Amino acid sequence: MENDTEKHTRLYRSRFLMLFLFIAYSMSNAFQWIEYSIISNIISYYYQVPNYAVSWTSIIYSVLYLILIVPSNWILEKKGLRFIVLLGSFFTCLGSWIKCCSLIPSRLGFAITMVGQSIVAANDVFILGIPSHLAGVWFGADEQCRACAVGVFGNQLGIALGFLLPPLIVPNSSNNDDIERGLTILYYSLAVINSVIFIFIVFFFKKKPPHPPSIAQAAVLSGDSRSSYWASMGKLCKNFNFMLLLVTYGIVVGVFYAISTFLNEIILFYNKGEEESVGLMGLIIVVAGMIGSVVCGVILDKTHRYKQVTLSVYVLSVLAMVAFTLVLPFGLLPMFFVSSLLGFFMIGYLPIGFEFAAELTYPEAEANSAGLLNVSANIFGIVLMAGGGALLEHYGDKIFNICLIVTLVVGSIATVLIKSDLRRYKVSQKGGDI
Repeated sequence: MENDTEKHTRLYRSRFLMLFLFIAYSMSNAFQWIEYSIISNIISYYYQVPNYAVSWTSIIYSVLYLILIVPSNWILEKKGLRFIVLLGSFFTCLGSWIKCCSLIPSRLGFAITMVGQSIVAANDVFILGIPSHLAGVWFGADEQCRACAVGVFGNQLGIALGFLLPPLIVPNSSNNDDIERGLTILYYSLAVINSVIFIFIVFFFKKKPPHPPSIAQAAVLSGDSRSSYWASMGKLCKNFNFMLLLVTYGIVVGVFYAISTFLNEIILFYNKGEEESVGLMGLIIVVAGMIGSVVCGVILDKTHRYKQVTLSVYVLSVLAMVAFTLVLPFGLLPMFFVSSLLGFFMIGYLPIGFEFAAELTYPEAEANSAGLLNVSANIFGIVLMAGGGALLEHYGDKIFNICLIVTLVVGSIATVLIKSDLRRYKVSQKGGDI
């Protein structure tokens, strides 16, 4: 016989609209993370700044995330999902319009574009931890992993387009007028698209459904199962298995950040004048990763074997990174194939990490565990991007890639040590006590 909690759970079709609007917002922000780095040689020439300065258009995302994650999670807890998505969408839109004022071929122009980029980057904190939270608030127990994977999918789609479109829109030319025309199209298109997304979020995005979608979410809303923000953070930091996951997640995402940021330099070293091919390779990495995210989400929904799936994907990421390093000197064709494997496993890991964290830390808020995962990812990202950039400049791509491989091996070993009792899944399936 159904218990009272189960009777009051319900799924709404509007959950798909909420997910779609979040994907659009996430996509528009993620696009801007890589839009400069993928054409770093062109941006460096136009704004008269070194390549390393251009890499900061990506690194600034990680730096600001670490600064803003605590107030962001506090706002999410106090104001709810709608408020934080609305706030993030507004400032992403504002930053995009500021960059339209930076079409000056000098360091002043680069300074203005960095102001706009920093405002956009600050709003990444309102995106990365949301997929698992949105899945828990709007989706049923048997579809949360897929919903989370699709939520991460939006971010990856934005990165994919960020790899593909800038090299096609902005020409590699010695004529600044040609570059300026390309940047004008790029900047104003982004500003208009972000304005449209913001307007749709204002009118259609909701805080939560009238009734909870699952027994676990109903238990959370009852107020008895979930701690306050600071108490929750304290519990998370004492959870040994979650701490191990923090390290493993941070490593794999940090490696992905480093590869993405320096892909232009690594590939062009072996293939001069192939900016469009680099963009296409970046697209292949991310599209393969989006497929991997969905596949992994489906596998988790069917099996709930979190550790086994996590470890398998991690080891395959190490092997793909080794292959990436070995085939670099052998032309673009093998690189395209290996890049697809790298993206499939490395990006496919992202929703696994979110859902594994939610499982290890239930009944604590998904946004809190996801927030700490992203703190770890951005710490490792800053270290690997800044340190990797120095290695790449002084010692070349082989040493750079070997360091990334060793780091991934450490993450694989840490993954072996994680233990889980599937607490959230058992509560959702049986409606047991928390």
